[in-house]
Amino acid sequence: MLYTGQINEFIRLEEINESNCELLKEKIADGLCIIWCLETLKIKVDETEMLFKKDTIVFLTEFHKVEILEVEKVRLIRFNRAFYCISDHDSEVGCRGMLFFGASQLPKIIIPTDEMEKLEIVWKMFSIEMESKDDLQNDMLQMMLKRFLILCTRIYKEQTELTHFDKQQLDIVRAYNYLVETHFKTKHQVADYAEMLNKSPKTLSNLFKKYGEKSPLQIIQDRILLEARRLLRYSDKSIKEITYEVGYEDLQTFSRFFKKIEGVSPSDFKKTI
Repeated sequence: MLYTGQINEFIRLEEINESNCELLKEKIADGLCIIWCLETLKIKVDETEMLFKKDTIVFLTEFHKVEILEVEKVRLIRFNRAFYCISDHDSEVGCRGMLFFGASQLPKIIIPTDEMEKLEIVWKMFSIEMESKDDLQNDMLQMMLKRFLILCTRIYKEQTELTHFDKQQLDIVRAYNYLVETHFKTKHQVADYAEMLNKSPKTLSNLFKKYGEKSPLQIIQDRILLEARRLLRYSDKSIKEITYEVGYEDLQTFSRFFKKIEGVSPSDFKKTI
């Protein structure tokens, strides 16, 4: 089921099996994707094999490169920014910088038994509205998506123990993640993001340490490295072009950075593909 609007709004709602699983690899500009596993799902994301069990929900962005290995039955929600911008509507759903990243560690949730009925009801209402053809369809579909995202965000917070953080602390973490996703190609220092958030680098470091995640600098470096790997693997760009693409001014500096973390030079990495 597909809805498109007058200003390029796009949302797709599908039940996927082996016969139509290519839809999982569909690419749309500014697209976000939610996969609800009704049975076990095995895919490769950026060449990393991942196995998701039944009743898992996974969140992907347009940047993830998906290869299907084994699919039985999943539900798919894919939408673009024109339909619903999670940044513009962050005050409504609070999932920006939490559910959707371009990073390799995919956010996911395991649906608790006591939340299953709520999600099933939203999916059913979602499906009904996809069949509607009136002037309120866009608003109703946005409402269903918003409800689905709110339920998922609540579960994610519970399962990652984010409920122990006060709202202000959590908002800083989410804002930092979102800013890195937006600016990682041009801003490589924690101080750049600290300035945008009106915080000191030390404050961010202490907060992320409490949060139990990677350090602020590691988050930046991991995102740069992931983008570099994607470009080396999937594009025809030269290593020099990729160097500039991820914000480095000279090839030697980029090569040292890449080898320090990846263990091999960019040229050797490209040869192994």
